Amino acid sequence: MGAARTGSCLSKDVIKVIARNKRAKFDYELQDRFEAGLELRGSEVKSLRAGKASIVEAYIRLRKGEAWLLQANIPEYQQASYNNHEPTRARKLLLNKRELKKLKRLVQEKSLTIVPTQLHFRGAWVKLEFAVGRGKKQHDKRESLKKKAHGKEQRRGS
Repeated sequence: MGAARTGSCLSKDVIKVIARNKRAKFDYELQDRFEAGLELRGSEVKSLRAGKASIVEAYIRLRKGEAWLLQANIPEYQQASYNNHEPTRARKLLLNKRELKKLKRLVQEKSLTIVPTQLHFRGAWVKLEFAVGRGKKQHDKRESLKKKAHGKEQRRGS
């Protein structure tokens, strides 16, 4: 009998962040957060395990009752030979119908945008965290910067 694996990276509780979209908080007023799996190819998973990905330019679209991640950059895996993937191909998000209906309602009725915020491993599975939010105006961005600077000054002064 084999010994039980403790502290394994395959535990469902362990989250290993691959990529973050730091611009999302600055450019959008984020509201509800969601988490979805991604439909990936083998070479994409290998590339993600190496920690190579970017979701800064990525966005999510709803088409024909499905959610798609577009313009996310997962570079080619060097050892994958002819079986490699296209780095910025469209990737399907794995959501249930209830979540898709809620997203569709938020996007259509409240005119919100779906923004990817983080790509991570939850156990052995690749997950995408995204949020719905409203785009900030230029004056809102300036206000956010002022608040951030004021908070830094207070922490230094105290």
